[in-house]
Amino acid sequence: MRTAYSVETVRAAERELMARLPEGALMQRAAAGLAAACADLLGRVYGSRVVLLVGSGDNGGDALYAGARLARRGAGVAAVLLAPERTHTGGLAALRRAGGTAVLAGAAEELIPRSDLVVDGIVGIGGTGGLRPEAAALVAVVERSRAAVVAVDLPSGVEADSGEVRGAAVRADVTVTFGTHKPGLLIDPAREYAGSVRLVDIGLELPEEAELEALQDVDVARLLPMPSAESDKYRRGVVGIAAGSARYPGAAVLAVAGALRGGAGAVRYVGPAGDEVLARFPETLVSDVGPRKAGRVQAWVVGPGAGDHADVVAEVLEEDVPVLVDADGLRLADRDAVRGRTAPTLMTPHAGEAAALLGVRREEIEAGRLAAVRELAGAYRATVLLKGATTLVAEPGGGAAVRVNATGTPWLATAGSGDVLSGLAGSLLACGLDGRDAGSVAAYLHGLAGRFAAQGAPTVAHAVADALGAAWRGVFSPTRPTR
Repeated sequence: MRTAYSVETVRAAERELMARLPEGALMQRAAAGLAAACADLLGRVYGSRVVLLVGSGDNGGDALYAGARLARRGAGVAAVLLAPERTHTGGLAALRRAGGTAVLAGAAEELIPRSDLVVDGIVGIGGTGGLRPEAAALVAVVERSRAAVVAVDLPSGVEADSGEVRGAAVRADVTVTFGTHKPGLLIDPAREYAGSVRLVDIGLELPEEAELEALQDVDVARLLPMPSAESDKYRRGVVGIAAGSARYPGAAVLAVAGALRGGAGAVRYVGPAGDEVLARFPETLVSDVGPRKAGRVQAWVVGPGAGDHADVVAEVLEEDVPVLVDADGLRLADRDAVRGRTAPTLMTPHAGEAAALLGVRREEIEAGRLAAVRELAGAYRATVLLKGATTLVAEPGGGAAVRVNATGTPWLATAGSGDVLSGLAGSLLACGLDGRDAGSVAAYLHGLAGRFAAQGAPTVAHAVADALGAAWRGVFSPTRPTR
C-alpha cells in the first residue's frame, strides 16, 4: 500500500524525530537521498553543470546540502538565491566549502540554459497560493531550457495537501520526496507536475491512518473474491444491471460485459436492451419485469444509458442491497433517497457529472479533485468514485483514507469505458466487497485492462472489458503494458 500524509502530520513527525537526533541530522539524511537521485539522473556527475533554485525554507537547505555533495564529486554547482537574506546559512556555507557558488536571481537567465540539471528548492511542502512573480519567472526560464529537473519534496507551485496548482509551477522529471508521499504527488492536477517520484526514507514515524492511500498489486490480490470448492453461482453473488434504453442499448451491453468479469456468479439484466445483451452474452439472466420482481441479487448497478427512466432508478434505490449509481442514474437519483439508504451506495461520476451534482463548474472539480470527492461523499452520504486520470474513492464522514488509483491510460477516455467500470464494480459489490474496496479494486483492474487493451494505441470499451481477465491475472503475476 502506498500512503500519503498531510503537511500537518509530516511536520509533527519531523519535530518528534528531530528532538531525538543531533541538530541538522534530518536535513543531512534528506540531502543524501536527494544528491543520490540527482547523480542517478545525471549519470556522470564529474563535469556536469548543476543549478540550484534556492528559496528561504528548509527545502532550500536540502538543495544546498545536496549541491555540496555533488560539487565534491566534481560537478559545477551554482545556487540561485531567491531570498539571500533568508537563505539557509549552514547549507550555503557547505556549498561554498565544496567549491560551489551562489548568485542572485538575475543570473539565472544565463546559467539555466547552460545547465545539465536544475534542482527545484524554491518552496517546500508548506507553500500555498501559487508562486511569487520572481519565482514564476524562474520557472519560465527552466521550461525553456533542456535541463533535467529534480524537485525537492514536491514541485514548487504545487499544493501538497490538495494537489491544486494555482498558476505557474515547476514541471519536474523526478521528484524526491522525504519520509512519505504527499497527497499532491498522487492526485491530479499536481501529479502531472511531479514526474517520477522517488521516496527517501528519513526515519519518520507516522500514524497508521493516512490521508491518502493507493492500492498495489498485493493489496488488490488480497481483496479479489476467489471461489472455493463449495461455491456455486449463487453463493458467489448475483449482480443486477438496470441499464440501457432504446437510444443507448450499448451501455447495457458494456455494463454487463464488465459485470460478467467481476467475480460474481451470475448477472441479471433488467431493461429494454435484453435482446442486445443476450445476443452478446447468452449467459445473462434477462428479465423485463422491473428490478423489484427480477429475482434475488446481492447488488444493483443502475444508470448507464438509462435515459430518463427515473422510476427505475428510484425502484433500485429502494432495494436493501448495495447499489452503484452511474451516468444517467446520477442525474435521476433523488438526493434524499440516496442519503436515506441504509445499505451501501457507490456513486461513480466523472468531473462533469460531479460538477452538476454539486452545482459548480467542471473546472472547479478538476482543479480541486480531492476536495470535490470528499464534499460529494458527504453531501450524499455515499461512497463516491470520482473518475479521471487519477481516480479517487472517498467515503462519507472522512474517517478512512481517500483511495487514489493511477493504473489507467489516457486511451481509457473513450465512449462506454465507464459503463464497463460500473458493471465491474457492481459485480465486486455483489461478491461482498464494501463500497470503498469495490470501487478502488474495480478502478485498479479497469486501468490495467485499459493498458492491456490499448498497448499504447487507441482502443474501445468492449476491448477493455475483454482485457479484464488479463488484468485480474496480472495482479498475481505483474506485467505492465505501455500506457
